[in-house]
Amino acid sequence: MTSKELRKKYLEFFASKRHAVIPSAPLVPANDPTVLFTTAGMHPLVPYLIGEKHPAGRRLASVQKCIRTGDIDEVGDDTHLTFFEMLGNWSLGDYFKEDAIPWSFEFLTSKEWLGLPLERLAFSCFAGDADAPRDETSFALWLSRGVKKERIAFLGKEDNWWGPAGETGPCGPDTEMFYWIDEASPAPQNFQDTHTDPRWVEIWNDVFMEYNKTADGSFEPLAQKNVDTGMGLERTLAALGGKRSVYEADTLARVVEALRGHVHIPPAASSQGGDGRDRKLRIMADHIRAAFFIIADGVEPSNKDRGYVLRRILRRSMVYARQFGMKQDWYLSAYQAVDTIMAEAYPEISGNRERIEGAIHDEAQKFGKTLEKGLKEFEKLKEVDGKIAFDLYQTYGFPWELTKDLAEQKGQAIDKGQFEAEFKKHQDLSRTSSAGQFKGGLADHSEKTVRLHTATHLMNKALRQVLGEHVWQKGSHINPERTRFDFTHPEKMTPEQIQNVEALVNGWIGRDLAVKKEIMPLQEARKLNAIGAFGEKYGQTVSVYTVHDPKTNEIISREFCGGPHVEHAGSIGKFKIIKEEAIAAGVRRIKAIVE
Repeated sequence: MTSKELRKKYLEFFASKRHAVIPSAPLVPANDPTVLFTTAGMHPLVPYLIGEKHPAGRRLASVQKCIRTGDIDEVGDDTHLTFFEMLGNWSLGDYFKEDAIPWSFEFLTSKEWLGLPLERLAFSCFAGDADAPRDETSFALWLSRGVKKERIAFLGKEDNWWGPAGETGPCGPDTEMFYWIDEASPAPQNFQDTHTDPRWVEIWNDVFMEYNKTADGSFEPLAQKNVDTGMGLERTLAALGGKRSVYEADTLARVVEALRGHVHIPPAASSQGGDGRDRKLRIMADHIRAAFFIIADGVEPSNKDRGYVLRRILRRSMVYARQFGMKQDWYLSAYQAVDTIMAEAYPEISGNRERIEGAIHDEAQKFGKTLEKGLKEFEKLKEVDGKIAFDLYQTYGFPWELTKDLAEQKGQAIDKGQFEAEFKKHQDLSRTSSAGQFKGGLADHSEKTVRLHTATHLMNKALRQVLGEHVWQKGSHINPERTRFDFTHPEKMTPEQIQNVEALVNGWIGRDLAVKKEIMPLQEARKLNAIGAFGEKYGQTVSVYTVHDPKTNEIISREFCGGPHVEHAGSIGKFKIIKEEAIAAGVRRIKAIVE
C-alpha cells in the first residue's frame, strides 16, 4: 500500500463513521504554548478537548504532519523519525470506548480496509493503580472482537496512560495496537511476556481522556470524556508492506535512494541500519525531509527556538554530506524525491520551493565557514574527551561520529559515556524549558492569560495599522506573566512605532469594546476579511472572534481563533510592550504585559 492510499483509506473510513475531515495544522502552532512544533494531531485540538465547541462538530479525523525531537538520537534505526505523519480521529464528548475500539479493530482487520491478519496483532490495556482502575472495559471489547486473552497485555502508566502534558489537565488510560513484523517466525502467543520484543511494533493507540489531574495530584472524572487516537503513517506502511523499517515506506525510501545515488553505497544487508554509512543516509533522509517541511511553514535557521532545531538538523546532514564527499547541491535530489511523493498531500512543499532551496543554500554557506573554524579549533586540541566532544557539538554542530573519527585519526579514543552524560544534561534542560500543555495557544486558561490573549489580538491589529499590511503572525506564547508575539517585519521598530501600537491598544481597551465569537463557513469568514496565522490551514467551518463597537458597528479586529477571550476589552487592563527584538531574518518578536 502507498502513503497516498493509506491516507485516503483512513479518512474515508472515518468519514463513513460521520467524522468531519479537517486539514493538517501547520508544524508551527498558530499560538505556541512552550513547545516548538506540532507534535501530535491532538495539539491543535486541546481547546476543544477541554470544552470549546469545534466548528466542524464533535467527531473529527485528520492526517497531521508532526515534528518530534525528543528521540533524535534514535533517528536512523527502524522506527524513529523527526518528521512523521499521524493519522488521528477524535470524539469531543461524543462516542467512547464502546465505539472507538470496534472501529479500530474494523479498520485494521477488515479486508475492505487494511486487512491485517489477527494472528499477527496484539493489544495492551491499562493495568490500573491507585489513581485509576484496571481497564476491564477495553479488555472485554477486544475479547468481543475475537482477540485471544493471551494477546492482550495489561501494562502500567509508563506504557498505557496519556498525559497530562503539563502538571495538570486532561488525561486517561489508552489501549495500544501492535503488529508482529517478523515474517520469518510466527508471532508469540503470549503478549504479556513478549511485549518488549522489538518485533512487536506499535502502530495505533486509542486514548480515553476520562480524568483531570488536579494541582494536588489527584485524579477526578472529566465532565466531557474524549477519545484521541493516533496511527503512525510510516510505521503502518512498513507493517503493511512486510518491512521492518519506516525508511522502507514510500515517503522515505525514495529520499534514501536519491541520497544513495550521490555516494554509491549499496543497500545494507542488515535491517537494523547497516554499517554506519547506511544509517547516516537514513538520518540525512529524515533530517532533510523535516527541514523542507519546517522551512515551508515559515521557519528560518537561527540560534533560537524553532530556528535552532532547524539549524541543528540541517548541519548534521551537512556534516554527513561532507564526509560522503557529496556536492554542495546534494539536497536538490532529496527535495525532488519528497516533492514527487508528498506534494499532492502537502502542496506547501511545491509552493515554497524557492524559499526551501534558498534557506538551505544560505545555511550551507554559513556552516561551511563554521565547520572550517571548528576543524581548525580541533587541530589545536591535544586531548579530546567526552565533554570537549559535546562542546564541539554545541558550538560547531559536530555530531559524535565526526569528532570520534577525527580523534581516531589522532590515535585517541573518546569516552562516549561522558559525551552522552553531557548530552543528557542538555536534553533535560531542553525538556524542562519546553514542557507545557497545549490549550489553544495558551499556557493555561487563567483569567490573566485570557486577558493577554485578547490583548494579543488587539496588538496584532495595531501592528498592521502602524507598520503595514505585510505584518502577519508567525506564532505566539501566552502565559499569565506576558504575551510573546512573533510577526513578519523587515526592520527594528522605532520607539515612536512602539508607542503608537501601545496607544492604539490602550485606546480600544478604554472604549470597552465588545468581543463576540461566531461559528461560520470558511468562505463567509474570508468575505468578512477575518485574518489568521501565517500559513494556517482551516476547515470548512471556522470559529471567528470579533472585537467591535456595538454602538457604531466599527470592527477593530476579526480573527480565526479557538479562544477563549474576555467578553469586554475593558477588563484587559493597561497594555505595555516591554521588549521588541529580531528572532530571524524578517521576523520580529514582541513581549508585552497587561497591568
